[in-house]
Amino acid sequence: MKPSLRSTARKSLHQAIRTGLAALPQRVRFALLRSMVECDPAPDSRLELKIADTRDELEACFRLLHDAYVASGFMQPDPSGLRVTIYHALPTTTTLCAKFDGRVVGTLSLIREGVFGFPLQSVFDLSAVRAKPGRIAEVSALAIHPDFRNTGGAILFPLMKFMYEYCTGYFDTRHLLIAVNPNKIELYESLLFFERLQQQVVENYDFANGAPAVGATLDLASAAERFRHVYGGRPTRRNLHRYFVQTTLPNTKLPTRHYHTTNDPVMTPQMIEYFFTQKTRVFETLDDRKRVLLRSIYDLDAYATVLPQPAAQAGGAGPIRGHERYSINCPAVFEVGEAAHPWRFKLRVIQVSRYGFQAESAALLPAASTGRLKVELGHEIHSVVEATTLRRIDSASGSFYGFGIREPDAAWLKCVDALQCGLTHADLAAPPPTPRLAARGVSVRGSPRPEVRAIEDRALATD
Repeated sequence: MKPSLRSTARKSLHQAIRTGLAALPQRVRFALLRSMVECDPAPDSRLELKIADTRDELEACFRLLHDAYVASGFMQPDPSGLRVTIYHALPTTTTLCAKFDGRVVGTLSLIREGVFGFPLQSVFDLSAVRAKPGRIAEVSALAIHPDFRNTGGAILFPLMKFMYEYCTGYFDTRHLLIAVNPNKIELYESLLFFERLQQQVVENYDFANGAPAVGATLDLASAAERFRHVYGGRPTRRNLHRYFVQTTLPNTKLPTRHYHTTNDPVMTPQMIEYFFTQKTRVFETLDDRKRVLLRSIYDLDAYATVLPQPAAQAGGAGPIRGHERYSINCPAVFEVGEAAHPWRFKLRVIQVSRYGFQAESAALLPAASTGRLKVELGHEIHSVVEATTLRRIDSASGSFYGFGIREPDAAWLKCVDALQCGLTHADLAAPPPTPRLAARGVSVRGSPRPEVRAIEDRALATD
């Protein structure tokens, strides 16, 4: 049988199966799909799971994605043979890849909220998810090489497990979002417990070439328990709870971090120029607002010549608020009162600058209070500074505070310099540099959450 005929026959068979399943009650459909799970706790040693952080790996991911999207009708063929979007340029996006025997055979991208929001927010209402505590990431750009699509999940399940581990342990993410074709949504609902954002199907989703789409979300804080409840008593190869939560795959290469950063930017100036100017025309399609926002993120001289230039008048409306390349999540304790018997408040430091920081607290702090901050900036890296609360803004998950600090210590200065000067996540894996002398006013942004942006927009800069 010719390949085209085989493909047609396969599609017809899949359509017949979908039609047959649709006639069954949802409870029966979900049980049947769960019974077909096949996850290998000891995959082939030739499989490698990692962040795509080289030009060759990213190009292979974008090419695999392009071919999959074109074949599915989700995009028109691009002359470059790549599917690259502006979200891939952001430090808040991480592309994961699965390599088999050195070849990229699977990929997906995790898009945490940044200056451009999420792709799916153009057609789905995210207000209910945003109202809940915890950061959000959209799972996008999923593709598996055709040679591995009929292998019983030999690539898909390890890639999904890698996504789960990365989001829960490294990407500081609680809520996942997806926008998928209606034919695929029940796989996510039945196997991974995603819940629909709305019951209606979006009939024309521009990000997927006008294809229909269903939006859904998963709360990772409750996912482990739901996995245990449904899969806990099943045999090893059908037990997604054991696979996602308890099993360690030696095939996985997780990032090495010197500081408690929570994202892994990979775009060097050379890679930005290659993917967004030389290979594709993505930058040409950006309006001036997005061009200015890009420059506010990559505000180092090394990027100045490779980023698209906005019109002269676009930058003349006043200073542009800086945006983060790195986000952080550093546990800290703020001690107020007598040294012998201080009040202690647990904080989560989410932004740092030379002479200030922002932190989240579940408890209310005394107004305009001065005390001692003990913060863990990284593994065995601690800083102790005198800090004063300046402003507060309340949210559903707690209160966000802006602090000023009088005299940063050496550990604090090294951290700020590393975050300010590092181009990619590999730069932060090395020991921190000797702190530079700099004037007040140099700051490093660390969190894109709306609550924190509200603080910034109300002039909470502590420098």
